[in-house]
Amino acid sequence: MTCMSLNGNFSMGEHTLSIPRELYKLNQERLCKSLNSISELLNSDCYVLLQGGNAISHYSSDTDYDFRQESYFQWTFGVSEPDSYGLLQVSTGKVHLFFSRIPEEHYVWMGIPLELNEYKQRYQADYVYYTDKLAETLELLKPSVLLTLTGVNSDSGLTVKEAHFDGIEKFDVNNKILYNIISECRVIKTEYEKEVMRYATKVSCNAHKSVMSKCKPGMFEYQCEANFLHYVYYVGGCRHVGYNNICCSGLSNAILHYGHATEPNAKKICDGDLCLFDMGASYCGYTADVTVTFPANGKFSDDQRSIYNIVLAANQTVMKSIKPGICWIEMHILANKVMLKGLLDINLLQGDVDEMYDAGLAAVFQPHGLGHLLGLDVHDVGGYLEGCPERPLQPGVKALRMARKLKAGMAITIEPGCYFIKPVLKSALENPNLAKYINQEVLERFKVVGGVRIEDNVFVTENGVENYTPVPRTIEEIENWMSKNEMYK
Repeated sequence: MTCMSLNGNFSMGEHTLSIPRELYKLNQERLCKSLNSISELLNSDCYVLLQGGNAISHYSSDTDYDFRQESYFQWTFGVSEPDSYGLLQVSTGKVHLFFSRIPEEHYVWMGIPLELNEYKQRYQADYVYYTDKLAETLELLKPSVLLTLTGVNSDSGLTVKEAHFDGIEKFDVNNKILYNIISECRVIKTEYEKEVMRYATKVSCNAHKSVMSKCKPGMFEYQCEANFLHYVYYVGGCRHVGYNNICCSGLSNAILHYGHATEPNAKKICDGDLCLFDMGASYCGYTADVTVTFPANGKFSDDQRSIYNIVLAANQTVMKSIKPGICWIEMHILANKVMLKGLLDINLLQGDVDEMYDAGLAAVFQPHGLGHLLGLDVHDVGGYLEGCPERPLQPGVKALRMARKLKAGMAITIEPGCYFIKPVLKSALENPNLAKYINQEVLERFKVVGGVRIEDNVFVTENGVENYTPVPRTIEEIENWMSKNEMYK
């Protein structure tokens, strides 16, 4: 079986999840329904026009990056090929797909491309053409308006690439309506999407467990990363990961987005180090985002145990408190106060928890937000759409990737953390409004922990959450798992 069968189902083999075309049909229906409710589109024959991603070369070379489809295009049409277009008639839901012609001289390198009727069958489209027929096709269809996509991603600050082709100026184009509507559709996951996300997360969690069972002092972080990558691809058919892997250990745990070019997961793991590994596989575009923290030698020290249990308590308290209608800002504050109380209990802090939070002390130990929307993008769209609450400005919560009230069907991460970040602590200790709460002698003892993060993937349900992150979480579970697998090290 190929990755995309002629009936349109996506699969990487009998041992992997098969994804039906109904996933995209339902997404198209939801998008059309939302657009049909817009008053200014009533009684019009409008079409959604999206442009897929392009093949991108390594700078000026003739070598391409491994292609990944643009997320909005993937959500709507589920097409694997680069340089494609999709046209969706809003009134009928009919789909027109456009694919690039492959010059015959490229066949020797790329293989013989599918015929148009094969593309039609594979993607269950109503009509299929080559991209050089796009303008001609639209002239025959005579749309009253073309809805194109543009908008600024609130996480990256980058603008979505708007569809363009030679001759588009002949048509009435509206690029103001679609972004908010389609982004909001992506926020709420269908049962088909949930099934893919459960699969990607299960594969990721099993890969994390494999890494934990094989990790030992003396290994390099990248060797653990390699173990993860091998597992998710070899076992799960996940060719890609959703983001750059973060595989840090010891003091490096305090670098939140470790794994970049300057810190490329290259440190040797020492006896006594905590490992903080944040890695998530991607399957058919949908990504997991899972963080585990565990001791490289299989046993937590007393101080590591203290910090880990504080973070776990914050994670579990939020998990039990989530329900539709709850504001995500409230959950972040709740997690922060649980953490501050824990640090107070081990004498690292002193004073009143509410006063410490109001002073901004929680952001010293957790500068990032509690979590984010999850889906085709690891920081999925929809956090700060038009009509949603704006980004708060207070310390800590200003890092939140959304400030919305939760809805059933949302996929989010719950990822509290506690870190001992040298420049952040230095700044706090120089601030008398913060330093008065910190027991500096105890702080010195705990700095060597580096940091702890625990990240679960959950769906908001009508009654709370579905946590679909099957990894060992308690200290007892982690130590038991690592001791049972000692033979593999």
